[in-house]
Amino acid sequence: MSGDNTDVRLHQYKNNGKDTDEMRRRRAEVNVELRKTKRENQILKKRNFQRDPEAPISHWSVEDIAKGVNSQDLDCQLLAAQAARKLLSVEKQPPIDDVISAGLIPNLVSFLAVFEFPPIQFEAAWALTNIASGTSEQTGAVVEAGGIPAFIKLMTSPHLHINEQAIWALGNIAGDGPYYRDLVIKHGGLQSLLALLDHTQLFLFHPNFRRNATWTLSKLCRHKNPPPPLVVVEQLLPALAQLLHHDDKEVLAHACWALSYLTDSTNERIKVVVQAGLVLPLVGCLACEELSILIPALRSVGNIVTGTDEQTQCVLAAGALAMLPALLRHPDTNIQKGAAWMVSNITACKEKQIQEVIDAGLIPILVELLQQGDFKTQLEVVWAISNYTSSGSKEQVAYLVHCNVLEPLLNLLNVQDNKMILIILDAVCNILKTSQSTGESEKLCLMIEELGGLEKIEALQRHGNEAVYKSSFKIIDSFFSEKNEDDEFVLPEAHADCYAFQIPENQSTFHF
Repeated sequence: MSGDNTDVRLHQYKNNGKDTDEMRRRRAEVNVELRKTKRENQILKKRNFQRDPEAPISHWSVEDIAKGVNSQDLDCQLLAAQAARKLLSVEKQPPIDDVISAGLIPNLVSFLAVFEFPPIQFEAAWALTNIASGTSEQTGAVVEAGGIPAFIKLMTSPHLHINEQAIWALGNIAGDGPYYRDLVIKHGGLQSLLALLDHTQLFLFHPNFRRNATWTLSKLCRHKNPPPPLVVVEQLLPALAQLLHHDDKEVLAHACWALSYLTDSTNERIKVVVQAGLVLPLVGCLACEELSILIPALRSVGNIVTGTDEQTQCVLAAGALAMLPALLRHPDTNIQKGAAWMVSNITACKEKQIQEVIDAGLIPILVELLQQGDFKTQLEVVWAISNYTSSGSKEQVAYLVHCNVLEPLLNLLNVQDNKMILIILDAVCNILKTSQSTGESEKLCLMIEELGGLEKIEALQRHGNEAVYKSSFKIIDSFFSEKNEDDEFVLPEAHADCYAFQIPENQSTFHF
């Protein structure tokens, strides 16, 4: 059998006979392209480059800087700290390891406490921020020298530019991993940051400050193994609720990223986000044209619909389905894929939610994507169709067939992807079972044969993947093989009030 995780993933979807906890795809197993976007990689850590491009680059050597910081003259120490900052602010290949090897970090951290001389605090904070923007080992050197409590204390500085630099440094440290994130929280970094975020005048008149503060808050939400303590999440959600109503695009983007991290977790944690009233503003962000906001907003809302049916219903009640036609047809294929992934988890809910998907006019769009979408988007649409056929009513499955889903679905059986083939076979089997229960099996089998589907399914019985072979054999044996008279299955009568529609290919009427 193939060594991939196809069987595992198939068991994470709704299907007949499974309990409700197994009927939704888990977030941890979903390889959504949105998680790998360039934007997210760019905001993991930030280095503060030379603000004035005309300013001269430091000509001090690392040895000269070491002599300066170890002198007893404060002015000389300031010049050395400034030289270190300039040396570490070059755009390419700053000599961070050389600075660490020279033992400069403890000196720079000690300068953070010199409140009577703010200029040296600022220069040292800037230099340390850039060191903490490097590798985990380089960030660790700042932490081991006592950088976290020193920066948190520096957040009380009356000088805004120093305050901002401290926040920036803590964001780099917290963004490195869950251990450092929790250390920042343990030392009181979150409480200090929330106090600053609550300072209205700072937010009104200092855009760079509020952007950096929101960015650092998002770093305190990041990482999932383990995630931030639940009590911490509850403390910071009111601030995020306010930030989601901000008109600054960068602030809004960072707030959406923070929520994408928090919702990429258990249903219990999704519940906390939902109860904080964040669903409505998040859904509103799905109408944003800025990819920097749309990408994390879509990821956040998509995470929420992987939760319980009740949590999904909150998203639907907020009007998310009205946004999906534009997202499914978005020119960015990653947005299309994310929207299709979102639909796949909605169709894994109850018949009520599936009906809302139908009423929103999404099924014809899904069929379009099956015909001409990007391959990764098609895979998510196939999951959506499979979930739909498993959870939907007879009438809903009949409507799906009426929308001509079978032809593009069967055409995709030619792909070189075992996972997609298995999901398609599962969907076809579900549709055939539904037709069998209403006495329409013969008509549907004929339709599949006329579309060339029977030939494709028969060919899959010679497939090298054992799971594909077994699934295709089951369909042929159950629905397309002649039975002995003793084994003949008597189909039930179709109800007179069942859903009926015309099949365009042969004008046959189905009563699912």
